[in-house]
Order: sequence, then structure tokens, then C-alpha cells
Amino acid sequence: MPRQSRRISGSRIYHIMVRGNERKEIFLDDEDKTKFIDILFAKNEDNQYSIYAYCLMDNHFHLLINEGNDEISRIMKRINISYVYYFNKKYDRVGHLFQDRFKSEAIENDKYLLAAVRYIHNNPIKAKLVSNLSEYRWSSYNDYISKKFSNQSAIGKEFILSMFSTSGNNAMKMFVEFSNQESTEIFIEYTEDSNKNKIMQSEEKARQFVAKYLQERGTNIIEIKEAYGLTVRNALIIELKNHSILSIREIAGILEIGRNIVQRVR
Repeated sequence: MPRQSRRISGSRIYHIMVRGNERKEIFLDDEDKTKFIDILFAKNEDNQYSIYAYCLMDNHFHLLINEGNDEISRIMKRINISYVYYFNKKYDRVGHLFQDRFKSEAIENDKYLLAAVRYIHNNPIKAKLVSNLSEYRWSSYNDYISKKFSNQSAIGKEFILSMFSTSGNNAMKMFVEFSNQESTEIFIEYTEDSNKNKIMQSEEKARQFVAKYLQERGTNIIEIKEAYGLTVRNALIIELKNHSILSIREIAGILEIGRNIVQRVR
């Protein structure tokens, strides 16, 4: 089936979503998220485009970009290639990291633009990772309300805040209030529908499975870390990946091993 043509934005502004291949994690630790943010702004050192918002989740990310004098496909290609190179080198892996090409939707008016900023910043709230937007380190929300972040000047917040008020303090206050309001707009989003049929729907169920799995094979958590236990360990990792809703981080925690090990096992 041929790919559907990407809708061109008359405003040149796009909401972008990129997710991990096979829904796997693309950020395994804080260093990975920091590196991605560095790449995100380094690729725009000549200020050819504007970044209005971003949010990094473990297995996907959202961006809000005005392509300006550049072109959105070229922008995303530069960002993604650089991060994949870093990630594959760090974790000694090869192959695709992201699933297909990036998803995008055109942002054609100011109302939808502001709603997109709010939607992107609220992803961690929706995922129940934090209870307050300012608690999440890996979005651009704090760039809007604080001067403590080094990448603050790289976010095109002045344009967004000017839509609320010409007064900086008032604009920031109104932005915070707006960000915490319910949103009725619909945007492209990451879904976890493929998890519904998995037999392990909680960490507790996964721990029970691991205990039974190891007991049936006459081994334990300590032994599968040794050379002679790697075959059992890798098979167990595959079982957890295929039949549980756990993230790479959670599987690594249960098995008491590094996340890069879990990531590599296929």
C-alpha cells in the first residue's frame, strides 16, 4: 500500500511524533534524553527553523516545529540520523531505531497552535508520570516558566507567549493557566493498543512469571547473570518483551541487569 502524502502546512508549522521501532524504548537513561535535546538544538545552530515545544517519553517523542527557511523532512532526517548514530554506537547495536517515517500534522491557526503546545507538554501527565507539568524534566514546559534551563533561548517561546499578553509576567501566568486546562482538540498520539492482549499486565504478574520460569529451569536471578546462564536469561527477556507490558527499564529492574542488555536481546 503506497504511503499517504504528507499534508503541507500553509503556516509551515508541524506537530511531529516519532516512536521507537516495534514500540521499543528509544531513551534508556537520562544521558540519552540529554543527548537528544542537544542534537535537537545543535542541528538548528543557524536558526533556519523554530522549535516551539518538545516532550521526550521513553519510547516516543513529540515536537512542534516551524520549518521556516528549511524543510520539515530534511530537519527530521538530520535530527533522527544523528541520534540513531549516537544510540547505536552507545549500545553496540545496528538497525532501525525509529518506526517508519515520522508522523506529522499541519498546524494552520493560532488556536490549534496553542492547543498543540499544551497537548505536547501534557503527555507526562496523561501517562501519569508526574502530577504537575513542572516536575517533568524532559519537556520544554519549564523553558516557558523558568530561566534556569540552558536551552531556554533555543525555544521559540516569545512568539507563543506573545499570544497571551504583551506583558512578560502576565503572559507567563496566562500560559500556566492555559496549560492546566482541559483540552478538547485531537492530535496524533502514541497508543498502546498492542498491549491489550499481553498476559502480564503488571509488574507483579511479571515477577511471578519470572519466579516460576526460573524455578522450572532449576536456576535463579544470580545464576542467569553468569556465562552458563545467558541462554536462559536471553530467552526470559524475550518472553517478557513479547508477553508483558513492561518497559525496557522495568524488565532490567526485575532481572537486575543493565537496560542496554535488555535492549540488545531480540
